[in-house]
Amino acid sequence: MQKIVIANRGEIALRIMRTCHKLGIETIAVYSDADQYLPYVQYATKAVRIGEPPVSKSYLNAEAIINIAKTERADAIHPGYGFLSENADFARAVIKEGLIFIGPDPETIELMGDKIHSRSAMKQAGVPVVPGSDQVASLEDACSIAAEIGYPVMLKASGGGGGIGMVKCENEQALVKSFQTVKTRAKAYFGSETIFLEKFIENARHIEIQVFGDYAGSQVHLFERDCSIQRRNQKVIEEAPAPALSLDTKNKMYEMALKAAAAVHYKNAGTIEFIVDEDEHFYFLEMNTRLQVEHPVTEGITGLDLVEWQLLIASGQNLPLQQPEIFSAGHSIEFRLYAEDPVTFLPSPGKIEELHWPDFEGVRVDYGYAAQSTVTPFYDPMIAKCIISGSSREQVIEKAIRFFNELKISGIKTNAPLFTRILQEEDYQNGSYSTAYLNTIKM
Repeated sequence: MQKIVIANRGEIALRIMRTCHKLGIETIAVYSDADQYLPYVQYATKAVRIGEPPVSKSYLNAEAIINIAKTERADAIHPGYGFLSENADFARAVIKEGLIFIGPDPETIELMGDKIHSRSAMKQAGVPVVPGSDQVASLEDACSIAAEIGYPVMLKASGGGGGIGMVKCENEQALVKSFQTVKTRAKAYFGSETIFLEKFIENARHIEIQVFGDYAGSQVHLFERDCSIQRRNQKVIEEAPAPALSLDTKNKMYEMALKAAAAVHYKNAGTIEFIVDEDEHFYFLEMNTRLQVEHPVTEGITGLDLVEWQLLIASGQNLPLQQPEIFSAGHSIEFRLYAEDPVTFLPSPGKIEELHWPDFEGVRVDYGYAAQSTVTPFYDPMIAKCIISGSSREQVIEKAIRFFNELKISGIKTNAPLFTRILQEEDYQNGSYSTAYLNTIKM
């Protein structure tokens, strides 16, 4: 593999490029008019304009991206995450053109991208799933199923992700009110109005297991991440290893994650996501068939480069390490720094006037913007991922407090004050939190 197109933007495009450059692989950046001056465009071996700012005319334009790869004589396309990363048709089109798609097989993407079909596959594999339903065809069926499994329930789009297309319903009245809305959103965002129900697990934690597979049929896990600090069902802080979770439960989750990956003959990087209740019973939630935003914390505790693993496996090589050779040490926490109001969580686009990243041992910043860059309203407003690593969770928390106290950024609002508040909360320091935790924090 000598040259690849990065079919993405911002921090993840730049992060992938750094590994490619380390390995001597040329990189082709694609950019919209809104992103022309961002750091990743300047860092790439070559950058090619893809279109106007709206995603439909740029980063979701599969045909244009593939044409760029062919014109530039690239060997492969790395989709990053979001956009086309879990689009089976895109993966098929890439492969059809004789290019390497850096990810799993299109059939696996398709299977695991459908929440109903993936639930069924996991049940057949012996992996515990959240109590719920298959496709819900009518409101009457939804009410009947919800009454059977018990409220509260989550009404979800089968093709959903990233917190989009899901609504918590506390009672039948809420279910009746939300039913058509969720179907409409499902159709608008994912092209299908297929929806289903799941039992809402109270005071749950969101724990995910990083897995990898190769073309020789081997799968391994790279331990767990806790992603329970969320707003609007979207992750804000992630860490590895998960605090306040027993080793016995972790080992059982590793076993189930490997069973899930083997059941679908998984290749490349993927994540098995579980919901864990207060008694440490855990249930399969979904599988993300791509690299995760929070992958750096796994790199922080393993010392491995997950993008390098992706590239090696996509090139047809076997897993670099087998399970007994993979070790975890220390602790790592990632903070998603957004251009948003820390109270309302509403986006705060604008020009970044000043930006200074504190620089001390154990700090890694995967950034997408620099001083004088403009955060536009066209895309997710994440400025950077701030990853703090150390020998213990206590040390990392202390270091993170220093980091955000020394961080200088002006011109736009960010959620940095929220991190400073959370880090000093006793419940967070003790690891006593759930996915509802941010609802208790008052700024």
